[in-house]
Amino acid sequence: MNFNSKDIEKIVVIGDRLLIKPTTLENSTKSGLILPPGIQEKESIQSGYVIKVGPGYPIPNMEPEEPWKPATDMIKYIPLQIQVGDLAVFLQKHSFEIQFNNQKYFILSQASVLMVLRDEF
Repeated sequence: MNFNSKDIEKIVVIGDRLLIKPTTLENSTKSGLILPPGIQEKESIQSGYVIKVGPGYPIPNMEPEEPWKPATDMIKYIPLQIQVGDLAVFLQKHSFEIQFNNQKYFILSQASVLMVLRDEF
């Protein structure tokens, strides 16, 4: 899927989904063997930086209706544990690849992420 827009801020991630920019893959092994393009891309585990995070898991609003209170949203969200800027290690087979401004990105659910590396706690 290719997008023509120049503004990544226009992308809205839905539910428990994440937008991840993959890290640059090494093109050689530790011993110096040069790997052809596509070998690392077919690996089942991938890593990348989280660019956008959806609002979370939707749950119904269980607040009692009282006529003097202003109307509230009917859906509330349980926020995701993953944050923008985290380095995520995820299962590539559970992700969807997109192209945006000639950059590769992955869209996947939080459940597909195995672990994250966060700079600050």
